Amino acid sequence: MSIVVTAASGQLGRLVLAELLDRGVPADQLVAAGRSPDKLADLAGRGVAVAAVDYTDPDTLAKAFAAGDTVLLISSGDLTDRVGQHRNAVDAALAAGVGRLVYTSVLGADGTPLPIAPDHVRTEEIVRESGLPFTFLRNGWYTENYGRTLDQVRASGVLLTSVGDGRVASAARADFAAAAAAVLIGDGHEGRAYELSGDEAWSFDDLAAAFSTLLGREVVHRSVSPEDHRRILVENGVDPQLVGFLVAMDGAIREGALAIRTGELSRLAGRPTTPLLDGLRPLAG
Repeated sequence: MSIVVTAASGQLGRLVLAELLDRGVPADQLVAAGRSPDKLADLAGRGVAVAAVDYTDPDTLAKAFAAGDTVLLISSGDLTDRVGQHRNAVDAALAAGVGRLVYTSVLGADGTPLPIAPDHVRTEEIVRESGLPFTFLRNGWYTENYGRTLDQVRASGVLLTSVGDGRVASAARADFAAAAAAVLIGDGHEGRAYELSGDEAWSFDDLAAAFSTLLGREVVHRSVSPEDHRRILVENGVDPQLVGFLVAMDGAIREGALAIRTGELSRLAGRPTTPLLDGLRPLAG
């Protein structure tokens, strides 16, 4: 029986595998399953089994899973048919007889206004309907998600949003990876849904101040109405579909969707979550 980490060639997957190894899980009990096995050569060199897995190809999933395995299903980044891809993985896990499926869902999945939520909610339903033993890791926002924003404000000096007074309790990917590792190797997590977020909920004025510190230049937060936000983004050539998503995300933040703090992330990780400035620092270049 092994611990199988899907999307292992992605950022979160690699961090989870590194955390498992650091916690003493023998390499021969781990499977790094990803779309780009060539990116996993370093793990293979440490004795971790590597499997080529594509969520759109059920045969690859069937080959990667075995009876009794604990599987970490890291959600797909393909928004065109994410639910269908997740269903493939759940079906393969059920057919293989895996011991437990751990799925990375979204914070507050039961009623969040986040535009990314519906696919996660449906996936949770599919997992429950399958009858597989499960744990849901309802991950909040990664601090690293603001890497692109950092690049934008480096040039403009303006952090443009429509979040109002909204706050975000973000944490570093490494924090979420530590929590995932603890759940994968620990007992008592079956049937649980953990709401995972950072210890502190920061404002976008705080984010602008952090950017100022890292960039050595003044960055100001400019919060506008959703209508003005949409107009400004369109005038600056942003793809209309992306504009809709960005404005909807800011609306959800304005409603408090990412400000939820439960303490469960730091408890599972076994340490405080990474402060905003420290989480952003590696992105500053």
